Amino acid sequence: MTRIGLVALAACICLSGCSLFGGSDEREQYEGDEKALYQSAQRSMRAGNYNDAIGRLEHLEARYPFGRYGDQAQLELIFARYMAFQPDAARSAAERFIRLHPQHPNIDYAYYLMGLAASTKNSSMFDRVITSNAAKRDMSPAREAFSDFSQLVHRFPDSEYALDARQRMIYLRNQLAESEVLIAGYYMRRGAFVAAANRARTVVEEYSTTPVVDEALAILIEANYKLGLETYANDALRVLAINYPDYDSFNNNGQYVLEQNLQNRDRSWMNLVTFGLLDRPDVPPPISIEQPSETPRIAPRDAQPDPQEDSAEDEPVIQAYNPTTEQYPQRST
Repeated sequence: MTRIGLVALAACICLSGCSLFGGSDEREQYEGDEKALYQSAQRSMRAGNYNDAIGRLEHLEARYPFGRYGDQAQLELIFARYMAFQPDAARSAAERFIRLHPQHPNIDYAYYLMGLAASTKNSSMFDRVITSNAAKRDMSPAREAFSDFSQLVHRFPDSEYALDARQRMIYLRNQLAESEVLIAGYYMRRGAFVAAANRARTVVEEYSTTPVVDEALAILIEANYKLGLETYANDALRVLAINYPDYDSFNNNGQYVLEQNLQNRDRSWMNLVTFGLLDRPDVPPPISIEQPSETPRIAPRDAQPDPQEDSAEDEPVIQAYNPTTEQYPQRST
């Protein structure tokens, strides 16, 4: 027998031996009846060995699909995959459970775990060590989680998980609003004022109870002002003054000052290197608030600059808003 034949024979013997011993170990690992498999999976989860628990629960479900512990194994498989940092697999298992058992008494738990799994898609082990702004990440998982929790709250308002789901929805809603503001700020830096105004408008209309509405209104004011839509800029400015009279961009005369925002965002490298001495950004004068008799409006998404406004005076004399002489209703929180 040649040397090549001896090497091939030895390799076959080794592979067959490995498969033989490995298959025997796997069979011994999952041997037992339905109750024994379920109890062993429970012990693995209590010990924190979720990968082993997943294997046992999958084997239990495949071997006894209509057994006593079949439904419970599917439900606990969602939790085991969530704890094993497998959010996509956990969501798939939850969707499968909801589809197969729409009338199950614990279906609210499946919705809750599905939302938890979606909210952790962008998380990693480094988040516990390095703090980062979650609003700067992809917001698709946050929207999925918000939708899952919303279904839980609307379908099962009396569920024991509904209160926690509502709190998580508030947190996710604030994240989504902050993400829109960050994107709007990016568009402002790029000079895409229409896109920035649309993002800010989304926050004002759809996330009106979040803490970043004042920032969205400020972006809406500046974007409309730079687009030449002074009427809509004034309307947004009035809304900001009514609801946030202590906003830091108002001066002592009630005028809106853009200087600080522009200097922090629109400074060039030359301006930074020379400590602000050269290439200073163009700063418009403080904007005063016009007080028309109409209700404040916000520019529509497809609004275009009015050519008649360009022929108007550059700096009309307008009385500034004075909170001591005129009182406006405060927005309820």
